[in-house]
Amino acid sequence: MHHTIGRTMAAFAIAAALALPHALSAQAQEDAVVATVNGDPVTEGDIALAESELDAQFDRLPPAQKRAAALSALIEIKLAASASEKAGVADEAGFQRRMDFLRERALHSEFVRREVAPAVTDEAVRAWYDEQIAAAPASNEVRASHILIQVGQDAPEEEQQAAKAQADEIISELDGGADFAELAREHSDDGSAQNGGDLGYFGPGRMVPEFEQASFALEVGQHSAEPVRSQFGYHIIKVVDKRPQQPPAFEQVQQQVRSRLLSETYFAEVSTLREGAQIEISDPALKAAVEAIDGPGR
Repeated sequence: MHHTIGRTMAAFAIAAALALPHALSAQAQEDAVVATVNGDPVTEGDIALAESELDAQFDRLPPAQKRAAALSALIEIKLAASASEKAGVADEAGFQRRMDFLRERALHSEFVRREVAPAVTDEAVRAWYDEQIAAAPASNEVRASHILIQVGQDAPEEEQQAAKAQADEIISELDGGADFAELAREHSDDGSAQNGGDLGYFGPGRMVPEFEQASFALEVGQHSAEPVRSQFGYHIIKVVDKRPQQPPAFEQVQQQVRSRLLSETYFAEVSTLREGAQIEISDPALKAAVEAIDGPGR
C-alpha cells in the first residue's frame, strides 16, 4: 500500500501531466505567426502554451487581456532567454542537468497522457461508482439536537462538578416536559444553540466517539438520561430522526472517483515499470526513507 505522501505526489504529477496535452495540441495546430522578437517568431500555439503554463492569474483575465498578457510574458521570456544564452548559461553543467530533468518530466507527462488517462474512461468511472458507492450497504444516519455545557477536561474539579450539575438540572427540566429547543437557546454553549441545538443529519464517523455512540443508542424522540461527557464538555442529546444514509449522487463524486482511478492506474503502470528495472540506492538511510514512502521492494 502506498503512503499518503506518495499518493499526494502522484496526484500532483498526474494533474500536471493531464494539463499538458491541450497546450501541446494547440501548439501543433496554431502555427500562425503573431509577433517576432529580434526575428524569432511567436505563434498562436506559443501563446496557447503560455496561457496554460504560466501564471494562474491569467485564468481570471478576460480572453483578450489573457492573450495579451501571455504574449507580453513570452516577449519577456524570449528577451531574457536570449540574454542568458549570450552569457553562456546554456553551456553550464547545472543548467544542462535541469534541462535533462525537464525533458524527462515532459516525457513522464506523455506517459500519463498515453498510458494512464485512456484507461480511465467515463464508463470505467461510472462502473466504479455503481459497484463501490451506489451498491454499498446503506448505513443509518441520525438527526440530533444537543445542549452543550462547555467545560475543558483540564478544568478544576469544582468547574467540572458545576457543569455536570447544570447538565443534570437541564435533564430534569426535560423530564418534566420542558421544550428542548428553548433550553438549548437558553443554556447551550454551542453554535447550534440559535437553531435550538439542531445538528442536522450525520452518519458514523462524523462526531466524536462518545457523542456518536450515545446518539445512535437513543430512540427517535428520546433524550439522554445522563449527560454525555466529551472533550468539549457535557452534552444533553435528543434524537429527532433516523434514516438510511443515502449514497452521494454520481455527479457529486464523479471527479473524485476519476482522480482515484487515475491514481490507481498510474501506480499499477509504474509498479510494472519498477518490477522490470534495476534500482539501487547506495545510501541506507535514504533507501529506508524512500521505502517508507513507496513500500519495500519498490
